[in-house]
Amino acid sequence: MIVDQAIYRDGIREPCGDLSDALEALRTGQDPHAFLWIGLKDPTDSEFDLVNDELKLHPLAVEDAVKGNQRPKVELYDNTIFVVLKTLRYLEATSDVETGEVMLFVGDRFVVTVRYGDASPLASVRQRLEGMPQQLRHGEISVLHAVMDAIVDNYVAIDAELQNDLEEIEAAVFSGARDTDSGQIYRLKREVLEFRRAANPLAAPLSMLHDGSRSPVNVKEMRLLFRDVADHLLRVIDHVESYDRLLTDVLNAHLAQISVQQNSDMRKISAWVAIAAVPTMIAGIYGMNFDNMPELRWAYGYHVVLGVMALACLSLYRAFRRSDWL
Repeated sequence: MIVDQAIYRDGIREPCGDLSDALEALRTGQDPHAFLWIGLKDPTDSEFDLVNDELKLHPLAVEDAVKGNQRPKVELYDNTIFVVLKTLRYLEATSDVETGEVMLFVGDRFVVTVRYGDASPLASVRQRLEGMPQQLRHGEISVLHAVMDAIVDNYVAIDAELQNDLEEIEAAVFSGARDTDSGQIYRLKREVLEFRRAANPLAAPLSMLHDGSRSPVNVKEMRLLFRDVADHLLRVIDHVESYDRLLTDVLNAHLAQISVQQNSDMRKISAWVAIAAVPTMIAGIYGMNFDNMPELRWAYGYHVVLGVMALACLSLYRAFRRSDWL
């Protein structure tokens, strides 16, 4: 559905009526930085066709936008910039990272934002940008920067949450806590992988936007702003890469601890079995009840045999204790 549409002239919001009439008026007007901003949320085919009929978007970009689930990228089609961004949302209750998608068409006097999923809504971005008319005066490219900046800032916030989760798991594993299981570590590793899939592919396209030789952005000040967003993104990517490596090390350490604990348990079980085997053997021998066993007719034979059993068990117990088996 169309969640919002407005004209921005000299950084000020104005109501928008018919799309084709508004776009024609903007293109024939005197303000080169006035533009139309249309926001779509999970649009149906008919809703998207309505916008496409008015704006004449490139078919390949439209195909990607309709299908969704695209890799983060920036592509140039004639005079239109098509951008795909992955949005993320951190769920505090489960420590999961939920992924959504935002696509932008930045063309001659228009911007179309298409959002899929509930992660990172753009209403707050629009409101914040409307409070910065000097930024909006740069034209439609200012919307692209504002959206990318908001999404990358959200990456930074989720980066901090994942770091806290990692530190908690790391502390639990190396403190020997019994309530830590491999599933927790593996789930966090999957969330980090989800983060990498969203952030890593964006680095190269974002670099193109602020590289003067390749950038479709004509305003130097905006290129500097895109470079600042790229710096934040690269820092996040570095962190996420280190989280992935550290989680692998933590998982290996946890599995090694489990293996050591299992070996320790097996040694204790084996030691107790060995101690129990001695009296079992002696009792088995005397359980045969042969008459020619002298201890059977000796008044103190029963007590002596019990004493031998106890002494043998005590000796084995002390031997196992000295060797740290018990």
